[in-house]
Formats: sequence, structure tokens, C-alpha cells
Amino acid sequence: MTVPDTFLFDCDGVVFDSNRVKTEAFREATLPFGAAAAEAMVTYHTANGGVSRYLKFRHFLKDILKTEVTDAALDSLLSAYAGAVREGLATCAVTPGLDALRAHVPDSRWCIVSGGDQAELREVFAARGLDRLFDVGIFGSPDSKEVILERLVSGGVVPERAVFIGDSRYDHVAAEKFGIPFVFASNWSEFADWPSYTKAHGLPVIENASQLVDLFALETRPRSAMP
Repeated sequence: MTVPDTFLFDCDGVVFDSNRVKTEAFREATLPFGAAAAEAMVTYHTANGGVSRYLKFRHFLKDILKTEVTDAALDSLLSAYAGAVREGLATCAVTPGLDALRAHVPDSRWCIVSGGDQAELREVFAARGLDRLFDVGIFGSPDSKEVILERLVSGGVVPERAVFIGDSRYDHVAAEKFGIPFVFASNWSEFADWPSYTKAHGLPVIENASQLVDLFALETRPRSAMP
């Protein structure tokens, strides 16, 4: 693969081992409505990895509880979810190899494109000293990944000179919509069918970010010095 100018990373399951944290947070936030409703929410969440929590809780109210979607109901669910997830994000594992990859491509541009809450993401990345790696920015919901990618492309990111590293079908679909090459990160993914999906779509697969160095056959020197 061509060495990218821009690296676009999903967060949960790619940078952080946080998919299980988010899954349990959805369960805790919806459990007051009954075990069956909570289980239905978890099933929907894991089948729709990468989709904003705002859209998922709208689905919970409208399609699982069959009730009116009000701002008060959404705010209550979002608050319960955020409280459950905050501690997990502060302590979960970070993918190995980010600093090493940065050292190999110091002239590249890095960005987070996540379904997680943008303000929450920026707070967590800053607290964990990772925001320094992502010079383009750390972006998340309430904007969808398509909206974020459209804004980045309009702002100068060249799709064929970028790469999106994600762990869900939705990540791939969003990247494909803009013609951005995609790499699937499998190690922490909750997408059960990823082996057949990646094979069917001819997608390169890595376990974690440390393998991107080998995938792009990177040498320890700036991109500007490469032939």
C-alpha cells in the first residue's frame, strides 16, 4: 500500500480497548427499563459499531421501547451512559505502536474520526497524553462519521492519499463513500463477521497499530526524505 499523507483512526476498538466498556455502559444505562430492553439495546449496539450514541438511544426509545423520543428522555440516557463509560475510558488499554508509527511518519497528518462524544474524547485524549499525536483534530458525535469525513475532504484531505483504520462495517462503508482506503483492525473488534467481511471486500487486516509499520513498509525517516 502507498504510504498515506493522512491517517484517520476510529477510537473504540482501534486506539482504545474500549468496545466492551461502551457495551456495558449501554447495558447499564438501559437496564432500568428492564433486562429484555437492555439486552435488545446491547444487541443493536454491537451490530452497529461506530454509530453515534445519540442515534442509538433514539433507536432505543423509538424502536425498542416504542415510546416518544423527547429531549428529556435522551438527556437522561446520555447522562447515565456517560457516567458509566468515563472511568473505563480513563483506564482501558491503548493500542501498542502509536508512538513508533508517529516516529516513522512524522510529516503525516493524524485525526480521530469516532462515533464517541467529541467533548468526551478530547477530554480523555488530553488526560492520557495522546492528543499530541492527532494534529488534525479529534472529532466525534453528534456529527456522524460521514459528516466528519466530508468536512475533512472539503478541507483538503486527499482521499487516495489517506487511510482510515477502523474496526466495524460502518467504518468501512463511511470510508468507501469518500474513496478512502481502509484497513481493518481486528484485535478488539466486536464485529463477529469481520473475517468473512474483510475477505469479501479484499481489505487488509491488522491486529493493532504496531502492524501499520510493516503494512506500509515504513522506514525510520521522514516522508519528505522518501524517494
